[in-house]
Amino acid sequence: MAAATHRDSGSLTDRDTRPGAWRRWRRWRKGRPFWGGLAAVIAGAEICAIPLAPLKIMLQQGIAGIPSVLMGLVMILMGLSAWFAPHYRGLAGILTVLCAMASLVMSNLGGFLIGTVIGILGGAMIFAWRPVPAPEPAAAAGSADAPPGEPDTATTAPAPSPAVTEQ
Repeated sequence: MAAATHRDSGSLTDRDTRPGAWRRWRRWRKGRPFWGGLAAVIAGAEICAIPLAPLKIMLQQGIAGIPSVLMGLVMILMGLSAWFAPHYRGLAGILTVLCAMASLVMSNLGGFLIGTVIGILGGAMIFAWRPVPAPEPAAAAGSADAPPGEPDTATTAPAPSPAVTEQ
């Protein structure tokens, strides 16, 4: 009973120090625009699946559903590129939003509006994601050199302003 209580009330640092697959998975997931990529993959799959549905469900077939499948595949590819190449997040986010908006016209209202909305949200999340910068080792070392009662002047002093000369 005590072990279960300790596990349930563990702090965030206790969860991050767990060895194994969950720790690696969490670190991988947080190092890239995971949720935006997942939304792009789901939206692309939904837009691709509509042309494969029975004719009674579809609003219009188009040219054999090729635009729907192509836009859905591009959205899936952009979601996967956000996962496996996060440095291309700007391009992936913009192309995902453009394909989602184009599918509104070219692909059965963008998967009955569901694929369009999820695609626009996923592309926006991909585009807006930024990696968390690593703490600088110089800043951590500079604050360790200061005496405990005095502030560190290296990090608290204002930067010198450039001199302005008039001509």
